[in-house]
Amino acid sequence: MAAPLKSGWRRVKFGDVVRLSKARSQNPLADGLERYVGLEHLEPGDLRIRSWGNVADGTTFTNRFEPGQVLFGKRRAYQRKVAVADFAGVCSGDIYVLESKDADVLLPELLPFICQTDAFFEHAVGTSAGSLSPRTNWTSLADFVLLLPPMLRQKELIKLCRAAYECVQSIEQACQAFGSVIQAQKDVLGDGASLLKAKEYLLSALLVRSPESGCSAPPKDASTGHFVLGLASLSRRGYVSGDFKAVEPSSKMLAARLTPGDLLISRSNTADRVGYVGIFTDERNDISFPDTMMRLKSNPSLIDPRYLEALLQATPAREYLMRIAAGTSASMKKINRANLLNMPLRVPPLEDQRVFLSTLDTFRKAMSGQLERLETARSFARKAAAMALDGG
Repeated sequence: MAAPLKSGWRRVKFGDVVRLSKARSQNPLADGLERYVGLEHLEPGDLRIRSWGNVADGTTFTNRFEPGQVLFGKRRAYQRKVAVADFAGVCSGDIYVLESKDADVLLPELLPFICQTDAFFEHAVGTSAGSLSPRTNWTSLADFVLLLPPMLRQKELIKLCRAAYECVQSIEQACQAFGSVIQAQKDVLGDGASLLKAKEYLLSALLVRSPESGCSAPPKDASTGHFVLGLASLSRRGYVSGDFKAVEPSSKMLAARLTPGDLLISRSNTADRVGYVGIFTDERNDISFPDTMMRLKSNPSLIDPRYLEALLQATPAREYLMRIAAGTSASMKKINRANLLNMPLRVPPLEDQRVFLSTLDTFRKAMSGQLERLETARSFARKAAAMALDGG
């Protein structure tokens, strides 16, 4: 038997107070929409949309959203991707566009905080189907039961949640500052002018062999015990764990199996992500890399693989990679192996590389501490919302 509710509270279903927007735009440019949002543009736990794609570069997305509406990632809901739009655009079909049915019943500003509670995500994950890319559906989400407070309590709750979120934002700013310092350190390498002992090499001279290509394989809906990295595994700052797709462990796929310390570069990706590099860090042997990536094996007598990673993440190298990326599609680009190997890089002696890497590790440890604080603050913000929504 359910516990009695406080005066003015109601037990409602999510679909009773929230509407799934069905607005579409078949021609976003003609409709005056300049930006599109995919799942890769939504950051877990971050209510702001900080990146997007340009419609002019090409997109197949037609789901239209407006400022103030809530974007909820229905695919792999465990990633906790929820954001509030502050501009109009189109988004992926894997993103639900949600809004309050009646502002006199549910204040629109409260909706994103409801969608961030653990109970809501547990419901979304629990009702998801598919082992490869599990997705929840609107019918299931609409059945989620929540306790809706009276209007005055909703206004108080919004103030509480916003205060908790402001705490999150302040720590995010600290993380961004550390990220900027780390990137500035890498850019000093990329410039090379201040490195008096540095010598110029072509990338080909810094590798012990030609870059290895990954292997393509059709994804599997069922678990096979073997996985391949997804496109989002490489970011501007390096390798991102967790984007794995089940595949059949063929001989070619097994030959592309990764070991910790392998340096990867994205050779084929969207225009803004092609050329990303990162070092595989997962302590497991059931992951391979796809044919959209190449594995680089550095010459240990000339360059530390971690230094090569940092060098390729520096702005000058990034600009070079963007220049050589080609393709007939406006959204997808590819990097030619020969052009990649002709990239000029200035490299100091190994002892100087180690000094730099030691400094970089210091900043990364500080960054890691801030990220832990950030996760704690985000957890507190979710719990604050959950406790305030307890109508018992």
